[in-house]
Amino acid sequence: MTYLQGVVLGVVQGLTEFLPVSSSGHLILVPHVFGWPDQGLAFDAVMHLGTLVALLAYFRAELTAFVAGALPRRLVLILVVATIPGALAGVVFGRWIEAHVRSPLAIAVFTAFWAIVMWMADRRASSTPAPAPAARDPLETVSWSQGVAVGVAQALALLPGTSRSGITITCGLFTGLDRATAARYAFLLGIPITAGAGSYKMLHLLRHGLPAGEGGPLVVAVVAAALSGWFAVWFLVNYLKHGSLTPFVIYRLLLAVAIFSVLLR
Repeated sequence: MTYLQGVVLGVVQGLTEFLPVSSSGHLILVPHVFGWPDQGLAFDAVMHLGTLVALLAYFRAELTAFVAGALPRRLVLILVVATIPGALAGVVFGRWIEAHVRSPLAIAVFTAFWAIVMWMADRRASSTPAPAPAARDPLETVSWSQGVAVGVAQALALLPGTSRSGITITCGLFTGLDRATAARYAFLLGIPITAGAGSYKMLHLLRHGLPAGEGGPLVVAVVAAALSGWFAVWFLVNYLKHGSLTPFVIYRLLLAVAIFSVLLR
């Protein structure tokens, strides 16, 4: 592992973790493209600490309100309950998926499939009248059914090529949330899962140690993920206030075609 690899992987992690194009898929593909050895799921998971920093920085106002008790109790409870399905799925299926589903073919299939589902959800959002300006934060309008449904969808993000932000935003659109609110809720919901996964893998690495020379590149990767991740969150939330998911759908389909073409050579 070199410092250049750390920077590249960190930037890829930060951008693709929050843009609906699948971070796990890209982190598996990047080594294939550059001829690098697979850095492994543990390295990928620790980089989530960088994207966690990005989320904490972006949602500092909401998190401050939570600590101060100013965040609506109902929203807090919804977020807590909605976190459970993804956490359970990670504990039960995480190791099996790591061992059996980290392949370019799986990435291509899931990337294409969820692109089509995302397109369907985006069309639904396009046909729904824009919500009237509200005096309160739109996050406070998220219902129990909407919030928990997005939490259940988050469990599917374990599959490489799915995209945590992509599947949760897509589910939010299907439940009737507008694009920007779906993105904000999805990112806020991702904080506990991201913190848990990154911390668990960090403890694992501290217990067993990194291969010689990988500590520095990993630190660089975490910093790069934090910076690029904050930019990705800021960009997507603001973009979805007026834009659609169509560019990301097209990108995912083109990516899937490219992967299939390489595999069929």
